[in-house]
Amino acid sequence: MEFSPSKLNTFLFFKLPSAFWSGVRVKAISKEQCVVTVKHRWFNQNPFNSMYFAVQAMAAELTTGALVMMQIKNSGKKISMLVANNNGNFTKKATGRITFTCNEGHLISEAIERTITTGEGQTIWMKSIGVNEKGEQVSEMNFEWSIKLK
Repeated sequence: MEFSPSKLNTFLFFKLPSAFWSGVRVKAISKEQCVVTVKHRWFNQNPFNSMYFAVQAMAAELTTGALVMMQIKNSGKKISMLVANNNGNFTKKATGRITFTCNEGHLISEAIERTITTGEGQTIWMKSIGVNEKGEQVSEMNFEWSIKLK
């Protein structure tokens, strides 16, 4: 699969339909960064008239997971990936369009190189920050990815 926003959004439709129908969309991806947006709507709201935390988690996880998938593909090796742990902080009600960004692609390339060299599994903690349309942080999510050679 080519790693472009349109290809990843098609992937969402077929492989992660709950994220797709909740409005999660990839806007940009490069070796170092992935940007995903999701708009607060009736379908993804909580009883407090803001975005449900799980929708924020789906968007944030996608920013980190897409980077891991892309770099695994670029390595040319068969490597498995799995979320081993996660945590999050919610600092403001998520309303309007929320943009999640992960800028930690460099962590993945180092871990993939170590797992290929040593044959041992590696774990990487990656952070995604969600901001509203005013640029105010609404949430910070951290995901621990586990990778290993198949």
